[in-house]
Amino acid sequence: MGSMENLVTQIQGLSGSVEDIAHLHNILKLADEALHSESSMLSAVLDQVDPARHSLGYLYILEAFTSGPVSKEQALTLVPILARFINFCDAQQIRLAPDKFVSVCKRFKDHVLLIESPLRGVSPMRTAVRKLQTTFEHLTTLHPEFLLLCLLSKSYKIGLSVLEDDIFDIDQPRDLFLYCYYGGMICIGQKRFRKALELLHNVVTAPMNIINAIAVEAYKKYILVSLIHYGQFSTSLPKYASSAAQRNLKNFCQPYIELATTYSSGKIAELETYVQTNREKFDNDKNLGLVKQVVSSMYKHNIQRLTQTYLTLSLQDIASTVQLGSPKEAEMHVLQMIQDGEIFATINQKDGMVRFLEDPEQYKTCEMIEHIDSSIRRIMTLSRKLNAMDELMSYDPLYLTKVGRERQRFDFDDFDTVPQKFPI
Repeated sequence: MGSMENLVTQIQGLSGSVEDIAHLHNILKLADEALHSESSMLSAVLDQVDPARHSLGYLYILEAFTSGPVSKEQALTLVPILARFINFCDAQQIRLAPDKFVSVCKRFKDHVLLIESPLRGVSPMRTAVRKLQTTFEHLTTLHPEFLLLCLLSKSYKIGLSVLEDDIFDIDQPRDLFLYCYYGGMICIGQKRFRKALELLHNVVTAPMNIINAIAVEAYKKYILVSLIHYGQFSTSLPKYASSAAQRNLKNFCQPYIELATTYSSGKIAELETYVQTNREKFDNDKNLGLVKQVVSSMYKHNIQRLTQTYLTLSLQDIASTVQLGSPKEAEMHVLQMIQDGEIFATINQKDGMVRFLEDPEQYKTCEMIEHIDSSIRRIMTLSRKLNAMDELMSYDPLYLTKVGRERQRFDFDDFDTVPQKFPI
């Protein structure tokens, strides 16, 4: 125990300057094995160091202390200890041992799930993400853990706080897959379908040598959300999607491809029959709720199509055309769509007539100009970032070697449509 007392003294004395902390880090690396061998005795040691001032030393001790399996009762004790450390630790110190910090945070996530209280993990895990990040463009391995806790606790709005960041720096490919998949699910929970499609699209088209389970599940939801939001789905993936995705994704998602085909007929009865026949498959995938939204969306998209043909239409005609049960049902759908800004119309209650209108937005208000200006500035920032990344990549030896190997795969005909850079 004397060696442990000596280590505590060194942690307390070497947590001030950058030079001292660097020296302490070397000491802690050497002591790591001993800490793990005496992990059951470290509870008293933790009480002697401060998570805010002695963050690096506290992290090493805490990681060793929590390294073994725990019961539900032990987890109840550990959760507040881990949360306190995450909330008060110094970001600069814990970034010296990021793997240790990630291990501690992942155990924290496991413990809040063990005690069936994911909500208790949401705020500390968001703090952990921000402390581990070097910039807001950095995707850490804790991002997916945070989004998972948000999903399980239905804290969708809190999850959106990290999904607004433009990510350019990624530690591990799996982190990106999970971040976009969980992020897509959070956006679905908030009915932000356009953003959900963007995130799920990133999973489906991300580079992959073989198909992974995350991409398959993302593709299923991508199909469903496309039908809900756009009323259609194209099975053709963009050219920049991996060849593995191009070849194999559809084979794993046949019921969803067939659902999209049935949806395209515009016949609600056929769609409902297909859903009922394949209900168990969708339920097993935990997508039945989304599938039901797909069925409901057919009414909406059929009504939207009517606005392209008619200026006025009775509620009875709308009900008959889109296969709703009564004019009252048609009225409820139209009112909801007006409220959501999906159509522009007025209803004459006296004669039951719906008058379809043009979009009233003139794009000349101060708010709209500010919105457009903000979008332009964001696009310019992204453009500069992409140009910088492109230039950096053009000098990367690994990239140049790969391009050199693959150049022989292309024929001259592939470049016929590329304009000449300079006139000849």
